[in-house]
Amino acid sequence: MATRVSYPAEIKLKAVEMRMAGVSVSEVMEHLCIKNKTQVDTWLRWYRNGEIHRFEQPVGKQYTYGKGPEVTSEVERLKQENRFLKQQLDGLKKVQGVGKEVSPEAVVQWMDSIKGEVSVQQACLWLGVARSTYYRWKNQRNTQPVSKPLVTRIRELCLAHKFRYGYRKITALLRREMQVNHKRVQRIMREEGLQCRVKVKKRKGIGQPFQVADHLLKRDFHAEQPLQKLVTDITYLPFGSKMLYLSSIMDLYNGEIIAYSIGDTQDTGLVLDTLYQLPTVTSCMLHSDQGSVYTSKAFQQAVKEKGITMSMSRKGTPADNAPIESFHSTLKSETFYLEDFTCTTTAIVAQIVQDYIHYYNSIRIQTKLNNQSPIQFRQLAA
Repeated sequence: MATRVSYPAEIKLKAVEMRMAGVSVSEVMEHLCIKNKTQVDTWLRWYRNGEIHRFEQPVGKQYTYGKGPEVTSEVERLKQENRFLKQQLDGLKKVQGVGKEVSPEAVVQWMDSIKGEVSVQQACLWLGVARSTYYRWKNQRNTQPVSKPLVTRIRELCLAHKFRYGYRKITALLRREMQVNHKRVQRIMREEGLQCRVKVKKRKGIGQPFQVADHLLKRDFHAEQPLQKLVTDITYLPFGSKMLYLSSIMDLYNGEIIAYSIGDTQDTGLVLDTLYQLPTVTSCMLHSDQGSVYTSKAFQQAVKEKGITMSMSRKGTPADNAPIESFHSTLKSETFYLEDFTCTTTAIVAQIVQDYIHYYNSIRIQTKLNNQSPIQFRQLAA
């Protein structure tokens, strides 16, 4: 029996983005070292059906959650979703106020109002609430005590960061205000359904080594000082009326995005615009993949003029450029996928990316930076 290959979620997502950008299946398979055409078709079907969570499932695992009620036609499904959106605006947000989290009491009342029309499983999926959490709220409806200050503060922090943080980072923020045990925070977040809703799994990359430029970085992602080691990549933004591309450069010293460009053409001009944003540097290494824009004569010449040493990943090995790949995945997971902005205008797409990069650099804390944001870490180190 042949060995089944497990591909990381990043590979699956990149394959889907390339297909939606018009890249042929054979080119996608060759670039990402995918063995079977049907795998690409399956991932594309999952994406179009809104089953992005299945990208994380291991080989042979079939998830049963998130399948909702059976509908006989697309029209009926859209009617159910429209009814949900109307009730969410007219019912839930009226109770709590626009921009505030819906309370357990409001959730239970709303679920009672749609009983028999939408399954509990589908309604919980729409609300982003676990079924077990809903049933616990329902059972405790008459005996639920007034929220304690710690529970309220945890809920405020989770909402402020749009459920991007797990219990460790929430604990780090709380410890700026009070003494609290991380296990208590974890228990409260689990009981209140406030867990992190962004799940990123990292797995070993696949592919055979093939060098264009020397692989000088060798997955050593630690830098002793700013502008010593930089990584760059381009990612697809298939969320607007037309395809956009994000080119970004990250400083491995503190994980800060120090340069980025957004364009509607994936050409050498896009990466050159990003490169020219860098200040004058000495003894700097810039690492990228083997994309044609990075191997082009114009880009290579610009890199040499800036006195930068070029390094490139091995073919079909995204893990060689893991930090910037992870950032692009995190950006999409914590914005477009988390808030379901998968079909909007190009102007909104660009604004979301700009706002998130500012949030990522200035506000979003990272465990590896002693629970500081990249800019805070750099300023304190200086």
